[in-house]
Amino acid sequence: MKFEKSELILNPDGSIYHLNLLPEDISETIITVGDPERVSDVSRYFDHVEVKKEKREFHTHTGTLNGKRLTVISTGIGTDNVDIVLNELDALANIDFVSRKPKENRIRFEIIRIGTSGALQPEIPIDSFLLSEYGIGFDGLLYFYKSESIRHLEISENLRLHLGWEDVPMRPYVVKYDQDLADKISENRIRLGATVTNSGFYGPQGRRLRLEPKDDDFLSKLTAFNFKNLRITNLEMETAGIYGLAQLLGHRAISLNCILANRATGKFSKNAQNAVDKLIRFTLEGLTSS
Repeated sequence: MKFEKSELILNPDGSIYHLNLLPEDISETIITVGDPERVSDVSRYFDHVEVKKEKREFHTHTGTLNGKRLTVISTGIGTDNVDIVLNELDALANIDFVSRKPKENRIRFEIIRIGTSGALQPEIPIDSFLLSEYGIGFDGLLYFYKSESIRHLEISENLRLHLGWEDVPMRPYVVKYDQDLADKISENRIRLGATVTNSGFYGPQGRRLRLEPKDDDFLSKLTAFNFKNLRITNLEMETAGIYGLAQLLGHRAISLNCILANRATGKFSKNAQNAVDKLIRFTLEGLTSS
């Protein structure tokens, strides 16, 4: 298979179109963050930074920490951006840009999302850390790919019925984390959860400003969902897309969430920047301690 110029788009310098990166610019361990400004919040802890590149909302730093090469890249907000980032990172590693053909020896990334999130269950503390065991997508991304083999259909169907969406043309998809990668990071202080990935921040997450939500009880229904002791813990906008595309492409992925808000109690972090910094340092220590 040879990828045409309209499908695999390269810049004049040979870099991949949106990310503006060359294959040698990235490592096999990749940290994703949403906010471009958070890239430097991560890379400032590196012993050495060798690559700094940016284009649009996609900022990338690659360097080393304790002898381990790491890449941190911003995705921007949402699974539409995740679709770009995951596909182009994989292309950098697993497609020969000269022949435009897949490489025979595939590289398998470790992908670690460091993000912020809002909790649904009242007992989840502000500023705590949550590792997404499941990503539950309300964005529709995976339905554009042959993905049935990695989707947990029973959970998805039970959630759809619980929400009363028998006649709604939307079906959430459910994908799981990579447990081997999670074992490198997880500690007793890390709570496991089921994370909803929404297609927006306001109506799709049950917020009301001047527009009226279609379902006033959406958040309470998500909070009440319980399938074989699986409860929905938090909301954000990237995890399910990362989990789904990573699995389809043969990579390993986990999502770490710093809980800045609790929608059940109405509370928000008093020092969000400090809380996120603690999660960054915790993640870097877990990745490089071995």
